[in-house]
Amino acid sequence: PSIVSEPDLQGENRMLRDQLHRLHLDARHNQKVMLRSRERELLMLGAGDLVELLERLTTGMRSSFGLDGIRLLLLDPCSVIRDLLASQINADTGLMRNIALCTDMGATRDLIDSLDAPWLGPWSDQQHRMLFGRRLGGSVALLPLRRTDGPVGLLCLGSRDRQRFRTGQATDFLGHLASVAAVCLENGVNREKLHLAGLTDSLTGLYNRRHLQHRLEQEVTRAQRYRQPLSCLFVDADHFKRINDVHGHASGDQVLTTLAQRLRTRLRSSDLPTRYGGEEFAILLPQTDARNAHTLAHEICEGIAAEP
Repeated sequence: PSIVSEPDLQGENRMLRDQLHRLHLDARHNQKVMLRSRERELLMLGAGDLVELLERLTTGMRSSFGLDGIRLLLLDPCSVIRDLLASQINADTGLMRNIALCTDMGATRDLIDSLDAPWLGPWSDQQHRMLFGRRLGGSVALLPLRRTDGPVGLLCLGSRDRQRFRTGQATDFLGHLASVAAVCLENGVNREKLHLAGLTDSLTGLYNRRHLQHRLEQEVTRAQRYRQPLSCLFVDADHFKRINDVHGHASGDQVLTTLAQRLRTRLRSSDLPTRYGGEEFAILLPQTDARNAHTLAHEICEGIAAEP
């Protein structure tokens, strides 16, 4: 039988105690991460609308997780999300600094499809500067957001600490967080689509009078607060009843649809064209004084008349 000396036993005990201490520290760290992740998931699930969800997914997560940078890339090939957010996010908000809406599916989708699970590792200028929009350094975690019908986007977490996100670390909590985020984003977009359907004219695709009244209150308040001009144009299609009587209502619908399209092409993204009722349209023009509104009105009339 072999004999183990007392110094050897002491050394082995010290080694076991060190291992036990490290395991204890890892367990406490994992518990903190789990609690933070669960808290963030509950906040995302409880978001009242898409804007609130995006805030909790970006600025909220950055604060909660103590990150130095965060960036959310959302696939938006048909600009659906951009349109949904257009009337809800002011130009001066900082939310969109953390979000990129990707209309070009190619490179972004290839990047997401190359990730089977969250990827953790050191910062690479060549690979990560484009994702974050700036140089960060340290380490990053890339969380692919997927649903059953395909990728939704990519959540990029950044830290200046090179040890924060290490290759080989377990990603169970981050993977679960990404799954919840993807579900919340899908539900949030669908909920906004349903809400938007009640505010949109089905024939022309423009907002309806109900939405105009809601936005008008907001824009008047904003114009007064910041002492900015605000104008509104009313557009009426002359002799429209004659078109319906002579050519039929289907042709009249074509005229209204074409008129709405031509109005859109002459407006800024911040302007709000709406179908006021019948053959009448109203266009809300933030930060536009009466002289510029009058000029735009003439341009619209001349442009539409020039192409029968």
